[in-house]
Amino acid sequence: MRVHVVSDVHGRADALARAGDGADALICLGDLILFIDYDDHAQGIFPDLFGAENASAFIALRTAKRFDEARAMSARLWARLGGDPREHIERNVRAQYETLFAAMPAPAYLTYGNVDVPALWADYLRPGLEVLDGQVTEIGGLRFGFVGGGLKTPYRTPYELGDEEYAAKVEAVGEVDVLCCHIPPALPELLYDVVARRFERGSEATLEAIRRTQPRYALFGHVHNPLHRRTRIGRTECVNVGHFRGLGVPYVLEW
Repeated sequence: MRVHVVSDVHGRADALARAGDGADALICLGDLILFIDYDDHAQGIFPDLFGAENASAFIALRTAKRFDEARAMSARLWARLGGDPREHIERNVRAQYETLFAAMPAPAYLTYGNVDVPALWADYLRPGLEVLDGQVTEIGGLRFGFVGGGLKTPYRTPYELGDEEYAAKVEAVGEVDVLCCHIPPALPELLYDVVARRFERGSEATLEAIRRTQPRYALFGHVHNPLHRRTRIGRTECVNVGHFRGLGVPYVLEW
């Protein structure tokens, strides 16, 4: 059995269309949408609406953790644009989802990233695409559990959950052979982004579940340039499957 795994697609429909080549199935761990690209400030919904120069200024404020100033800047830009900001965002998010879901290979098993908008996904699903969040499915004789979204942060991305709500999804998955999450377990070496020079949030609940149930694999994304892409927790191989927007190739899981 051969399964390809991707995470943090962030608009790479071209590579996504090829991500299932040679595989029996594709797993996508979320973050389909590209709102703003920290590497190329001209790419994403924000610069499409407000220009690359404003995107650069906004990124600089967020990188410096000047979140109040970043939100104030964003509010000024939205006010100039006119209309309801939510309508502008949804229109652009839907345009990306239409392209990305059309490119998605089948069969595919998907869960949400913290940048995704779960309420919109049902409009773009088709036969062969299955969304799981706090749920388990069997693939090739192994039990795969899926936990989508992220934990609350000052960045206020669309699908961030409180610790208790997130932990309840981890608990609902229970014992599996492969645990698939968008965010990593809370180990510092898996959470530090060496390019952004900051720690992302990981899940203590996921870490505890791995220690207790010892799945064969724990797969995740979210941290684009991690200090360590893999580590072991007991018998569990913990793997960051890679920043798909940057790499353009999936992680391969075979058994």
